[in-house]
Amino acid sequence: MKAIHIEWTAQHALRMLDQTKLPNEERWVEARTYQEAANAIKTMVVRGAPLIGVVAAFGLAMAADKSLDQLPAAAEALRATRPTAVNLTWAIERMLRFAQGHPDATAIAEEAVRIADEDAEMSRQLGQHGGKLLPDSGGVLTHCNAGALAMVDYGSALGVIRAAWESGKQISVLVDETRPFLQGARLTAWELQRLGIPMTLITDNMAGHFMSRGKVQAVVTGADRVAANGDTANKIGTYSLAILAREHGIPFYIAAPVSTVDLACPNGEHIPIEERPAEEVTHFGGVRIAPEGVQAAHPAFDVTPARYITAIVTNAGVAYPPFAGNLKRFVQGVPALA
Repeated sequence: MKAIHIEWTAQHALRMLDQTKLPNEERWVEARTYQEAANAIKTMVVRGAPLIGVVAAFGLAMAADKSLDQLPAAAEALRATRPTAVNLTWAIERMLRFAQGHPDATAIAEEAVRIADEDAEMSRQLGQHGGKLLPDSGGVLTHCNAGALAMVDYGSALGVIRAAWESGKQISVLVDETRPFLQGARLTAWELQRLGIPMTLITDNMAGHFMSRGKVQAVVTGADRVAANGDTANKIGTYSLAILAREHGIPFYIAAPVSTVDLACPNGEHIPIEERPAEEVTHFGGVRIAPEGVQAAHPAFDVTPARYITAIVTNAGVAYPPFAGNLKRFVQGVPALA
């Protein structure tokens, strides 16, 4: 497994680039127990739906290394960290199924590495499919961070943008800052800068202005869970972008590996929405930015109805409306997901 931000060591520990410290500090932390892996997910040291599934898989490998009897408790603790991203549950269930047939700590660790390697390959396949959809030139708007930092490598939404750029398309990226955790400003901007892809950082409430001025030719975001009918949960603010894109006649694309598609979830009404601490809204960098005593809400995700989505780009291909049949075909075509 090769990645710029995560490493499984020979000592069966997981080294992770602390994403809460970027872009100002490239600080690495290490997890040696499933509890430490769960804490890294919960506190957003690592984040992004596919990546937290991978980290959970390694968390189970660490539990198995101590004792196979720890697996049920480890699975429960890891599953409870973040409820919206289906990749987390998918990876845990896959690891538990594997452990039933292979009750050996070394084999279980090897399965976690396979999940990580597959994630990296899926992102590159996804990028190749999606890059063809972007215009030959113009502006592409993205929200939150769906780059290599959100997967093992390459990225989902940024994978699409990378593939388009690498194919010679003359695009530039408008990066939503993505309040309140600023994944766009801190992480997406950091990744694009390293890649040399032209970008402009904007605040979340500037998107409509730039669309109305003809500066946006496509919108592409990642996803944390795609329901069977195509309704999609992603970082809070995505739904608003989809409505704005529809109003301005701009294609709106979701980019996610098939492990993000939840066929057991019929529609967006059944997707659980994580509520994060209000302090992440009232404070920034530990400094209060709202008056004392102010109540704040912090739903971490919203759901974009399928009717606003032009296409869903996966590593298995591009699904167009009506999504139910195409998504089912893509997922069932992958043995590990069927």
